[in-house]
Amino acid sequence: MSPLFGHDAAIAAFRAGLDSGRLHHAWLLAGPKGVGKASFADKAALRVLASGAGAPVDAPGLDVPDEHPAARLIAAGSHPDHVRLERLVKDSGTELARSINVDQVRGLQRLFATTPSMSPWRTVVIDAIDDLETGGANALLKNLEEPPPSTVFLLVSHAPERLLPTIRSRCRLLRFSTLDDDAMTSALRGALSDAEEEEEIAALARVGEGAPGRAIAWRGLEVEALDREMDALVREGDRTNARRAALAQSLALKSAQPRYEAFLARAPSRIAAEARRRRGPALAEALALWERAVGLAGSAQRLSLDAQSTVFELAGMLAALAPAAEKDAA
Repeated sequence: MSPLFGHDAAIAAFRAGLDSGRLHHAWLLAGPKGVGKASFADKAALRVLASGAGAPVDAPGLDVPDEHPAARLIAAGSHPDHVRLERLVKDSGTELARSINVDQVRGLQRLFATTPSMSPWRTVVIDAIDDLETGGANALLKNLEEPPPSTVFLLVSHAPERLLPTIRSRCRLLRFSTLDDDAMTSALRGALSDAEEEEEIAALARVGEGAPGRAIAWRGLEVEALDREMDALVREGDRTNARRAALAQSLALKSAQPRYEAFLARAPSRIAAEARRRRGPALAEALALWERAVGLAGSAQRLSLDAQSTVFELAGMLAALAPAAEKDAA
């Protein structure tokens, strides 16, 4: 597995529990998307399984040698004491299901029905717990309330405030922040060994804004060009609606789905950046637009909203920040 960067406090907290023999049964890994929470969960699960199987692992942090039997089984997806829940691929084979369903959670009972096979531990990673449908969340809660012996749950969450309070209360919380510039650059260099130019790493670091996973997902999508289009809307507005209509049409194409998702993530952030420059009524106006943008962008894919209409509306919010728009409103 790739090394982790920038999360030393979280690693130390987890290792302290593991080394003391009093490891909490459920860990909620909370923070922005793309900062390394899922990688932490996978590495922590492997370290738990490896630490109880055979000779002690003599490696720092959460590292486990690739040749360790547990590492090989995890890599092959065949470790008998480990389950990873995530959204399944639809029958079409091209898209992911909207949620992690209740049957996936109920399937954990097969793991809990037997004793651990290769070490004293069993591990469950859920990436992300935010994706659980209601029935799945309730089924998981039963396992957290009455945890199976020698089982560690590692729950990735991008929005912990939306989880059931009863789930949050049964977990130990680890917060993850965006990476600083040095850690971000190191993470990208480690993950993108095929990057030909330092300029590419620098460009990805800029658009990733401290989240290497997000930057890697946006590689090749010309996100900086998308940023320039948003900047133009904020700077010049769009009196005739021509600019946002063209943007909406281009991002509604099926082939543009990844760029559409990048736009959904970046449009609210662009409005927030503008809000930080304002004071008084102008700030209040920008914050109101930001709240609307967050709500629309956050629900667009979950509710399968029309992509062209969604982009057009979000682009209109960006254009409403333009100085000309302020004068018109006055």
